[in-house]
Amino acid sequence: MPAIALLAAVLAVVAEQLVQWKYGTLGIVGLLLLTVGVKARNTTCSSLGALVLALMVTGPAL
Repeated sequence: MPAIALLAAVLAVVAEQLVQWKYGTLGIVGLLLLTVGVKARNTTCSSLGALVLALMVTGPAL
């Protein structure tokens, strides 16, 4: 069980770093909103996070 928790933590950090590298600070804010919204079962917060990430992915490349 501790190995699974450690693996999940490592994957979360890697995903966060990939989002930071590819989408910058606004991507991290979107990911944070989405994560907090899902954990708190707050649909408004999770919807805002998903919207920010969707706009970052589908927006024009800079």
